[in-house]
Amino acid sequence: MFIKRYFNRLLVLGTASLLCGGILSAQEASRFAFSAGVGFTQPVGNAGRYLDTGWNLTGGAGMNFNRQFSTMLEVGYTHLGINESSLASAGFPGGGLNVFSATVDPVYRMNAGHRVEGYVIGGGGLYHVTREFTQPSAATFTNYNPFFGFYNVIVPTTQILDSYTINKPGLNVGAGFTVGTRGRGKFFAEARYNRIFTGNDRHIDYVPVSFGFRW
Repeated sequence: MFIKRYFNRLLVLGTASLLCGGILSAQEASRFAFSAGVGFTQPVGNAGRYLDTGWNLTGGAGMNFNRQFSTMLEVGYTHLGINESSLASAGFPGGGLNVFSATVDPVYRMNAGHRVEGYVIGGGGLYHVTREFTQPSAATFTNYNPFFGFYNVIVPTTQILDSYTINKPGLNVGAGFTVGTRGRGKFFAEARYNRIFTGNDRHIDYVPVSFGFRW
């Protein structure tokens, strides 16, 4: 119930921001904004004791109110491996943490209108976290060849031994810069601190460093 109320409030705030931005910048036609990126993710704080550096994918769409302000609705995916000492302690050969996020993120740009711009970004939303313990395995499927006929093929795969999933609220804040021509798409690089509130004063913290394209 708490998560539903939290997420609904974020949607209301995001919608209000879009409406207010459109009114305040009526003299300048609003334009849609899009972004896509990929990069590496560093676990920090207590999470850094148990997790290895991973990777991330991000994508978003939103509205540019003017040269300085915009609001993005973003989705992200991060994979973090569980480190060897934690796996040994738990008694599993492999494992990882997968995080899917959906957030509302206002953006403020500095040096707007120039070839190189800086920006700050932050917001919050819902984080879907899955922890898995795994082991290497193999799967068999049947193939066919006109000369050899039917035969079995063995391919390596990963077997999930144990897993759990939670949905929790979280926040993010970060900064980055873009390089490109005014009025066209720009390349960006950014780092953003994420905190997922898992309950009982516990949280998962990580910093995705992403590189991509905004337009």
